[in-house]
Amino acid sequence: MDRLPWSRFHLILVIALGVTWVLDGLEVTIVGAIGPVLQDKRALGFTLQEIGASASFYVVGAVVGALVFGWLTDRFGRRLVFYATLLIYVGGVIASALAWDFWSFALFRLVTGLGIGGEYAAINSAIDELIPAKYRGRVDLIVNGSFWLGAAAGAGAALLLLDPNLLDPDFGWRLGFGIGGVLGLGILFLRRHVPESPRWLVTHGREEEAERTVAEIERRIEAETGKTLPKAEGILEVHPKKSFGFGEIFDSMVHKHRGRSVLALVLMVAQAFLFNAVFFTYGLVLAKFYGVPENKAGIFLVPLAIGNFLGPLLLGHFFDTIGRRRMIAGTFGLSGLLLLATAVAFGLDLFTAWTQTFAWIAIFFVASAAASSAYLTASEIFPLETRALAIAVFYALGTGAGGVMAPWLFTRLIESGQHWALAGGYVGAAALLVIAAVTEWRLGVDAEGKSLESIADPLSKAG
Repeated sequence: MDRLPWSRFHLILVIALGVTWVLDGLEVTIVGAIGPVLQDKRALGFTLQEIGASASFYVVGAVVGALVFGWLTDRFGRRLVFYATLLIYVGGVIASALAWDFWSFALFRLVTGLGIGGEYAAINSAIDELIPAKYRGRVDLIVNGSFWLGAAAGAGAALLLLDPNLLDPDFGWRLGFGIGGVLGLGILFLRRHVPESPRWLVTHGREEEAERTVAEIERRIEAETGKTLPKAEGILEVHPKKSFGFGEIFDSMVHKHRGRSVLALVLMVAQAFLFNAVFFTYGLVLAKFYGVPENKAGIFLVPLAIGNFLGPLLLGHFFDTIGRRRMIAGTFGLSGLLLLATAVAFGLDLFTAWTQTFAWIAIFFVASAAASSAYLTASEIFPLETRALAIAVFYALGTGAGGVMAPWLFTRLIESGQHWALAGGYVGAAALLVIAAVTEWRLGVDAEGKSLESIADPLSKAG
């Protein structure tokens, strides 16, 4: 798989699997914008506490979904699970559009979270195992960064869907969910072109199916390029098993690869804290400190989201050329220093709404590439048999820490109305980013251009 040239097969693979992040970004951004609308008595009449609680239900669902489907992905295969998780996600989104009170909405957000948490584990595993090694870093970064394309679209759509002069307050937000759900159904048809991972098939005793899958991929690429592929080199002997126990998996993560586990945890917590602290409370900052109406926040969020996508898109190539350790440490460290400078300027009340937004665009251009590299790290530095569960564990821990604590903390700092109080929170986030940079420099793995099997020996490897 690593010797194959880039082809239409790989492009379809990236679109079929990665477009889920676009939809997630679209939906999450709309959810962040509909808070004031859901408080409207003509809609669901939520209280502020109920809006916050519904967001927590989504986070809990994502954490549980990642862990459950991460294990199922390693046990039953990537293809089965990424179909199941997409169906659950789409079902949750469409059901959210039909919610009639707080508990129905919270339950449907929980279901949506279950689906998206499972998608992270199944899709990142499949992409890493099917994309050639020399392209793996940039593709992984762009796929994870595509969340922000959806976020930009969601921020723009919110300006229209939530405008009471255009749509009834109880219809616009439902339409946003409905559109996302219908688009998600279309992805199911694309995914029929994505095969099961041959690497997973081999380690689970399905060698003949793996050979047929690889032969079909090679046939398609040769027909497209008109060239004969070079012969595969190297031999890796494995002892296939139908399943691998939790004992084997966690022994590998906690003992043999303990340093790598610490690395993945630190990177995931730092990026999750930053994004949940800043991006998902920015509408409140604009309203509290700059007097921007809540229904106009999308004007500022659109360019911010675009900057988040351009970072992985334009910097991703360097993670495969300059290398993982330098680029990951560099992007985490630089974003931390930029955030520190921004915190000081904010504390001194030197910003306007637009200059504050431009500062965040500069920070997140770098930080978004760093955040995507955290997912890349968690997905490629562990043995194949543990890959999906490793992604799930570190995603769950990062989301649990950043997705729960950061919004809670920063909401209270914002409510204080004190510039230096909120600036102190930004300084804390910057410190986490710098710690992550140092940890990457000390414990990072130079995985660029290498096969997954050479980065971490499979548990089933002979000898």
